[in-house]
Amino acid sequence: MGVMVEDLEYDLLAEVASLYYELDLSQSEIGERLGLSRVKIYRLLKKAKEAQVVQITINWPIARDGSLEEALCRKFTLDRALVLKSSPRDFGPTGDGIGLRQLGQMAARHLATALEDGMTLAVCLGRSSYEVINAFRPITQARVNVAQAMGSIPTAIPDLDSAALAQQLARKLGGQILLLSSPLFVNSPAAAELLRSQPAIERTLKAARKANIALVGIGGMNADTSHYIDAQLMTAGQLRQLEVEGAVGDIGGKFIRESGELHPCIINSCMIGLSLEELRRIPNTIAVAAGTAKVRPILGALRSGVVNALCTDQQTAAELVRQGRAEPSRSVAVRA
Repeated sequence: MGVMVEDLEYDLLAEVASLYYELDLSQSEIGERLGLSRVKIYRLLKKAKEAQVVQITINWPIARDGSLEEALCRKFTLDRALVLKSSPRDFGPTGDGIGLRQLGQMAARHLATALEDGMTLAVCLGRSSYEVINAFRPITQARVNVAQAMGSIPTAIPDLDSAALAQQLARKLGGQILLLSSPLFVNSPAAAELLRSQPAIERTLKAARKANIALVGIGGMNADTSHYIDAQLMTAGQLRQLEVEGAVGDIGGKFIRESGELHPCIINSCMIGLSLEELRRIPNTIAVAAGTAKVRPILGALRSGVVNALCTDQQTAAELVRQGRAEPSRSVAVRA
């Protein structure tokens, strides 16, 4: 997570980082040049990374499992599947760890090849979306607009918030950014309906609905890793109750069942962002999720008709193929 710094301090952090990482000066040499102690330079370099003045990207060798990719496409009628060859320790049960950064790089490379000049990309919040956008490097000069597809929860997870992710990606793509000036959840369905009707919010939602590509994560029901609990939008008890009622996770902020149906709960009606039906209409929706604990949420997302490209890890893909069935729920409208 980034830390807040003042402009003058940011300038100093950037200067120290440039001398160290770009000009290859030692900490002692930088200290002599700037009149600071070596210990002070060490602390400034550490803070530069914490404040994301410096972002270090390791270009991992990416190996994919073609047989599992073909199996996923056949089983779930996907246009594309990307399966990262990995070991269980790379992700762990929650899908975090070093493997998620590799998965982000794999998905970022796929996204870069899919984007064309004049397109609009809709972005949802989440750890996996963060890793994709952090690893993203444009391969052409195409100018792509970026639209925030769901409201913000910046107080607890500023770096993973959809607004921050949209801004970061828009800078890389050189296109127009359309921010959703709204919280993710409000207190009642009536308040949500009122907010959605506001001109600035409706303008961004309209752009997101017409996006050519959407980037989404798939959330689970683990209270220890829930962004919604971190942001105090719900309690662990409320999340457990949703699970007891049949919810298995969320996609684009909407809680779903393993059948792919929208879970009938008031919190879905209080969300500001694209609906499942609107996500289904986007021609190319790329979902990124990993970890065997995400198998049921991913199954629900695949059956919802929203996802047509999935990026995941080897162990999760194998479980999806083993547990899954090809057809979506009869009550779920599939992508046209």
